[in-house]
Amino acid sequence: MKRIRVLALASYPVEAASSRHRIVQFIEPLARRGIDVTFSPFLDAKLFAALYEPRKLLAQLPRLALRTLLRLGTPFRAARADVVYIQREAMLFGPPLIESLIRRPIVLDLDDATWISAASPVYGRLASLLKWPSKADWLIRRARIVTCGSPNVAAYAESCGSEAVVIPTVVDTRRFRPRASREGSIPTIGWIGTHSTFKFVERLLPIFERLAHETPFRLMIVGSGRDDIRIPGVNVETRAWTMEREIADFQSIDIGIYPIADDEWSAGKSGFKAVQYMATGVPFVMSPVGVCATMGTSGTTHFCAITDDEWLDALRRLVADAALRERMSIAGRAFAEAHYDVEPHADALAAAILKCL
Repeated sequence: MKRIRVLALASYPVEAASSRHRIVQFIEPLARRGIDVTFSPFLDAKLFAALYEPRKLLAQLPRLALRTLLRLGTPFRAARADVVYIQREAMLFGPPLIESLIRRPIVLDLDDATWISAASPVYGRLASLLKWPSKADWLIRRARIVTCGSPNVAAYAESCGSEAVVIPTVVDTRRFRPRASREGSIPTIGWIGTHSTFKFVERLLPIFERLAHETPFRLMIVGSGRDDIRIPGVNVETRAWTMEREIADFQSIDIGIYPIADDEWSAGKSGFKAVQYMATGVPFVMSPVGVCATMGTSGTTHFCAITDDEWLDALRRLVADAALRERMSIAGRAFAEAHYDVEPHADALAAAILKCL
């Protein structure tokens, strides 16, 4: 039986946040199904490390120019593949030049509402202009199939006339597991994210200050891009995000938070943080926006909160009640195993790829 060759293109390297390279976690499962994936990111590790620090990025401009020249050869590499899989876009900036030169069937993967222009926390509106505002819509129409991280993204792709299939962002539950023991007198509230999503956590900082007046807890913030976050009365630890420590960071949390805004961009998100919390047995509090309103079972695997008082009440209950945290941990883990493991969804992705042939 002939093996199918897939060239997977993405802007970000494997050192980027897990949700930014969904195809990587499927490489081994797809290989067992006769599909060989070659992953080709635009940025390398050094460029990604400098991406959110303008001074460092300026020093890396020669490297960026070289990566851009190398990317221009992608259409020739694509000619040797049966299908080209594109995670968001082939290159972080500019028009869809690379994609327009590819003559193989394209599977476009979207885990966010990338067609919505959003200001960067570092570069502002300049980032939106560099990314080429109309590129997402062009790619959606060019793709043979769009694999989507949420129903809202799928609905948009279909409104553009494209065929869409929902494949949630999932984890390998053999790797993302609860820690052996969650003993400890002072629980840790934690968040693991990126520079662009830390703004949602900032609105909770006054709530943490209020909670600290009632009960002791620690706060761990990973990936915010901030070295020093001060909240009166709260012991705050900040860390940079790394792929190597990602699972251990989740396992070190007793209570997770997942705040997002109630807007169109957030409604397109795939809810990956909720999946990671549940897989590692972390009870959490989440904004019920978009697909997040349908994930897990509110009151069993997690709590939902909209207002400040709802956030405070949910966090207060979880901090005070270790038995409640344990029940939610067990329920969340079971839900992740049933709904968000890699293997079952690899079948859906394989079917989408084979449908392009």
